[in-house]
Amino acid sequence: MARARTLASVWAAKTAALASRRLRRGGGTAISGLVGLGLNPGLVHDLARGLGQGCVLVTGTNGKTTTTRLLSEMARAAGLSPLVNASGSNLMRGLASTLALAAGHDGALDDGERRLGVFEVDEATLPLALAELRPRAAVFTNLFRDQLDRYGEVDAVAARWRQALARAPADPSSGSGQGPSTSSGQRLALVLNADDPAVAALGEGRDNVTYFGVDDKKLDRGHLEHASDSLSCVCGARLEYDAVYFGHVGRWRCPACGRARPKPQVSASKVNLKDGRSLRFVLASPAGRANVEMGLGGLYNVYNALAATAAASALGLPQAPVTDALAAAAAAFGRQEAFEVDGRRVELFLAKNPAGLNQVLQTLLLDPGRKTALLALNDGIADGRDVSWVWDADFEVAAGRFEAVVVSGTRAADLALRLKYADWDETTIEVEPDIGEALEAALAATPAGACLSAVPTYTAMLTLRELLARRAGRAPFWQQ
Repeated sequence: MARARTLASVWAAKTAALASRRLRRGGGTAISGLVGLGLNPGLVHDLARGLGQGCVLVTGTNGKTTTTRLLSEMARAAGLSPLVNASGSNLMRGLASTLALAAGHDGALDDGERRLGVFEVDEATLPLALAELRPRAAVFTNLFRDQLDRYGEVDAVAARWRQALARAPADPSSGSGQGPSTSSGQRLALVLNADDPAVAALGEGRDNVTYFGVDDKKLDRGHLEHASDSLSCVCGARLEYDAVYFGHVGRWRCPACGRARPKPQVSASKVNLKDGRSLRFVLASPAGRANVEMGLGGLYNVYNALAATAAASALGLPQAPVTDALAAAAAAFGRQEAFEVDGRRVELFLAKNPAGLNQVLQTLLLDPGRKTALLALNDGIADGRDVSWVWDADFEVAAGRFEAVVVSGTRAADLALRLKYADWDETTIEVEPDIGEALEAALAATPAGACLSAVPTYTAMLTLRELLARRAGRAPFWQQ
């Protein structure tokens, strides 16, 4: 009876996805998952048992999608068959859809023995995902304020994570690829950002923890950004920093209780951020040292690479395919993707919270040749209805750097006002709420052969990316 219910749920999900695509309503990742879960609330758990190599969950405020993509490519290079929610649909319905669409007519996952689930998971979804998927490892990238109307303050998110980990099953469901138990019986491996105090604290008192971080003093900003959140130790004392990389991420310590940044087993040094489109660093891991060059830009992508490498180490993947995958890394959905449109290069940078937007701005400023920008601010449910967060982002650092700026989205006027108070030249700013019209205006303002930097929030990114793909003659993401 249970098997028949699972099969019915799988076929219902597949049918819903097909209908959604034919109606041109995206890839069906939401509707198909909702339909499948509606028929069988245990669908994710039932199908995940077919993952012969188990699964890994990747969560955090920023970097989930890129880290997931990097780790999946590492697994593929190591001879495994990764299953990933590539579109970033990271609620339970997205996981259900990913698993159901990968299942065959009999409900079984193809290539099951080599299948490793690599799933991006929303911060608030993590507790349920841990219980349903029973992963081999959980990766935590960072924790910043994001959609306060939905998640609440970062301390509340951190508390939910701690509670979820305390309740997590000690015996992950990882099929034939299940790793050995630790001495304490905690089989769930944690992969944690040592440079983020709130994330690093998740490893206290636990075995089987792999930390990652940056060891490069020249990247020290010398001060905390305004968009810094985890400023106090768990003992209540104010943290001190020997180096600040961005936000509250850096080499931290507590002068009161002695807690300090754990020594990372996976780290990056001699980081060269170049022009923001590629980067180079020396990678140190338990497997040794390696020189890494990547076709992705920004310090935040160094952290994404470290998170994926640390996860690969925790899973026991060999070093050679890990570094090969980093060298071959391509942009994830909406994250530094580039499009050629009308003789111009359009680069797309998703930004959805103060810390993330600050890193995008810092990355754009690495290339003084960037002179045209399209900024889009939406307030959809997936964006967060409260857009006051733009006042916590450091737009001031980019004042005077762009010669033409088009501001768009449902809250275009709010964003234009923020730029005015950040001393951006009002004569260079055009406000066009319609994203399609804004793209046309921004392209017209971009000289032939030059680059247009597009920085949208999430739902604006979905609209803008679809328009760019159409103009560039590229298939929509859902059909790739």
